Amino acid sequence: MAKITVGQPAPDWQLPDTSGQLVTLQQFRGQWVVLYFYPKDDTPGCTAEACAFRDSYAEFQNAGAVVIGVSGDDTPSHERFKSKYNLPFILLSDANNQLRRTYGVPATFGLIPGRVTYVIDPEGVVRLVFDSQFDFRAHVDKALATIKASR
Repeated sequence: MAKITVGQPAPDWQLPDTSGQLVTLQQFRGQWVVLYFYPKDDTPGCTAEACAFRDSYAEFQNAGAVVIGVSGDDTPSHERFKSKYNLPFILLSDANNQLRRTYGVPATFGLIPGRVTYVIDPEGVVRLVFDSQFDFRAHVDKALATIKASR
């Protein structure tokens, strides 16, 4: 499993969103992308993280960024999660964890899918890799700080 690091081009992907539409990284070229991997819909930590991104969503939009959450849950699970917590951003289903492997997102304790946030600049280059299973709010804060510092 290769690990994507700061300064590398972000690998493209094609995954379904909550409506089953295929979404690619390429379609966001020219915008900042916050791509965050999380373990599972509707669990306490993942809900806290998603709600933190939701609560700061206007700041991301004002900074010219899109927010995209990725987990191995299926699209119906994502749709329920998105609806329940009024999440305004894209959730993608990585059902076979291929994208997680492509980006090199590690498992915590070898069991729990990792929680890693990548900030990708408008040219498609990774500008932040933040890995913390338990500091949910820091994912949002570090992503915003990275984007704002580069503007």
